[in-house]
Parts: sequence; structure tokens; C-alpha cells
Amino acid sequence: MGKIELPTQLPKDFFLGAAMSGPQTEGAWQATGKLPNLWDRWSNLNITDFYNLVGSYGGNDFTRRRDEDIQIFKDLGLDSVRTSIQWSRLMDKDGKLNQAGADYYHKLFAAFAKAGIDVFVNLYHFDMPAYLYDRGGWENREVVEAYANYARAAFDEFGQEIKNWFTFNEPIVEPQQRFTNAVWYPFHHDFAEARRVQYGISLAHALATHEFRLAQAAGTVRADAKIGLINCFTPPYTKENPSEADLEAVRIVDGVDNRWWLDLVTKGEFPQDILDDLDRSGIDLGQRPGDEQVIKQGPVDWLGFNYYHPARVQAPSKKTDQYGNPVFAEEYVWPDAVMNKSRGWEIYPKGIYDFAMTMRDNYPDLEWFVSENGIGIQGENANKDEKGQIQDDYRIEFVRDHLKWVAKAIEDGAKCRGYHYWAVIDNWSWANAFKNRYGFVEVNLDDNYSRHYKKSADWLRRVATTHTIFDA
Repeated sequence: MGKIELPTQLPKDFFLGAAMSGPQTEGAWQATGKLPNLWDRWSNLNITDFYNLVGSYGGNDFTRRRDEDIQIFKDLGLDSVRTSIQWSRLMDKDGKLNQAGADYYHKLFAAFAKAGIDVFVNLYHFDMPAYLYDRGGWENREVVEAYANYARAAFDEFGQEIKNWFTFNEPIVEPQQRFTNAVWYPFHHDFAEARRVQYGISLAHALATHEFRLAQAAGTVRADAKIGLINCFTPPYTKENPSEADLEAVRIVDGVDNRWWLDLVTKGEFPQDILDDLDRSGIDLGQRPGDEQVIKQGPVDWLGFNYYHPARVQAPSKKTDQYGNPVFAEEYVWPDAVMNKSRGWEIYPKGIYDFAMTMRDNYPDLEWFVSENGIGIQGENANKDEKGQIQDDYRIEFVRDHLKWVAKAIEDGAKCRGYHYWAVIDNWSWANAFKNRYGFVEVNLDDNYSRHYKKSADWLRRVATTHTIFDA
């Protein structure tokens, strides 16, 4: 089979922008009445868990540099930005609106609007208020209902300002990182707990979507607004000549990580085969009478697709791990994989196309966009030229190749409407802090978080303003 010739032109109405989040950029962690979230708690408990001892406090200094950063987005030709409201900034401990926090976001949204940049707002980015985690987190129905109350308050407060809303970013990641892989606070190795958390998040999403519909019907939310969900979907692959057990591993991983959310936001239900698998494994999701009606409220207007790497899996060599958790699959190392050695992730641009074809064929009515895509590199300072500019040709190559596959997907019938890069300006990234840099724009921590264009910034500007995918 010969090499596929990929298109280099994106549709004129295709939007190009930046992805970021409140907890990773804002800083100002105790300002405007903000309460501690789980990242603040973890930072306070054990700062040594964070790369170079950089905890959650400063973000990337966005609050102080808001106008400068918005001007950078404008200068680079970007037409939209996705960020998040922090639950712990908008609401107080009694579930009431914190007006100082609301004013913070009103000013932020107004600044973006003045610059002509459309703001996409996500309501949750792994940043549960600590006091709500103490009440049981996503496993407690009171917390699920508190999230619905928070969503209602956000829709009421900002409904005339914001057109594009999202309930959650990457709802599969928090169950994985906090409660299965145990690399985030509270470090629980418990597959069953992870699935209960996943179920609680699903209920919260459906309740928030229902609140959005009610607010829109009442005129509180603008008539042209849309509600969606963003997830890091990982196209699944296995060996070239798979066994039935290998294909079973693909089915289950795809079901838990991908189809769970796709069925929720299109059908208002979960994949029955996965519910059966969990039931056979003795995993109680905590379902209650009436939940089915709640989940039926889950369908959305469109979807965000975060893509960094594929999932390559094979049949497991054991049924349980050292913690007694069921093991449904193990990683398969593809011998031809091209790796980002800084992050340990495979670089596979065609995965974005394969997901697009899955959407076209299995969920044909749902519009979507690439809501995150990017490459994080450690030690970029070593790539500075004599003028001090980071020469990041690898970033140009990464984004170019992914955008070409996006263009090919659109050509072949995918309903992909835009692309947001993570993250146009370097930002704080959880326990990794600033270890791996993603930006087209450098944040210099040794110079008071000052901003500096990398080589790739000029390339991004040319692509964003022409919708042509240049080679360099």
C-alpha cells in the first residue's frame, strides 16, 4: 500500500484556538475567596511530590498576566480559547455564589470578548473542592448534587456571556489517576472505587446537562449556546495477528475508556457489555432506582476529543494485580512505535483519523472538535539558539502531522469543526509542574514567568490565519 497523500487545507469555518484550564493557569489560589481544591491540599501536604517543588499555587501566572496572554492569543491569530471555571473559586462552602469569584470570571470573559476571542467554558478540570472530597467526593450523591447546583449557578451567572459550555474535561482520568494508578492524591489502588467515581461523574454530567436545558428554556442561557463533554479518547489497537483474548482486551478497554462516554453523550446510557463485565467482576457501581432516568439526560450538543496517544493493549497475563484488582488488559508495545521520550507517550497522528472514522460510522449525528492535542518536551532550554529562542521544530512537525490527518478526516466525512492546541502558553501540569513544556510560547520561571515566543509560534500564526497546514 502506497503512502497516503494528506490534504494541507482546513475549511474556512474551521476554528483554531488554545486549550487551558483554571487550576493550571490562574494561580491566585487564595484570592477572590477561592477555597482549597485537592491540588492545593496535596501541595500543602507534600510539596516534594511535585517536580522541582512547584505546587498548585501559581499556575502559570495567568491572573497577573491576563491581558498580556490574551494579546498573545490574538497576535497568533487564534479565534477561540477553552478554559475552566474553578468550582472552588465560584462557590462558597454553603453552596452559594461567591460574588468575588464570579466577578473574577466576568472580567476574564469580558477581556476575551473585547479581543474578539470566543471563550469555551468547562466546569470541571480535576479540581474538586477539598471540603467536598472530605464528604465522599464523587461517590457521595450529595456531592454529585452539589456539582449540579454549581453548574446551575454558573449557567445563571454567565449564561448570556458564554456560548460553548462543557461539563467535564477528561472524566476518565480522575478515576484512573486517583483511584486505579494511584499517582494522584489520595493514591488509592482500587479499580472498584474508580468505577464508582466514574459512575458518579456520569450522573453529575447528566444532571448538569439537564440544568443547562432548563436554563436555556428559561432564557437564562442564550439560545445559541451548546453543551458538551470533553474526554481524552484513546483509539485502541492490538497485535497484528490478535488472539480472541487480545480482542477481548481491546473491547473492554475501549468500553470503559471510550464507549462509556460516547454512549452516555449520544444515547443517555452505558454500554451493556461493560456493565455486564463489571457485574461479573463483583463491582457495585452504587446504582439506585431512578438513576436510569437521570442518565437519559446525558446527551449533548457536541463533543470535545483530547488526543495525545493511542491505547495499545493485549490479553492480560494475570487475572488480578497485587492489590486484588481485576486485570482486563495489559500494555502492548508496538515495535514500530515512535515515542516522545520526555513523556513516554507514543506519537501516532493517524489515531486522530481513526477516531474520526469511528465517530462518522458509529455516532454520525454528533459534531465534535479536537479539544486538546500537543507535545510536551523536557529540557527545552537546551534547544535555544544564540538569541535565546527555543528552536522547537519537533512541535511544528507534531502539530502539522496531526492537522493533516484532521483535514483528511474532514475530507472523508468527519464532523470535526475545530482544533485547540494544549497549551499555547507553557502551563503548570499537575505533579509534573513545568517538567514537560507544551507551549508555542515559553514561560521563563527564572524571569518572573515572562513570556517568549518559541520558533513554532510564527508557524502557528501562519496556519491560524491562512488555514493552510505548512510543512515548516
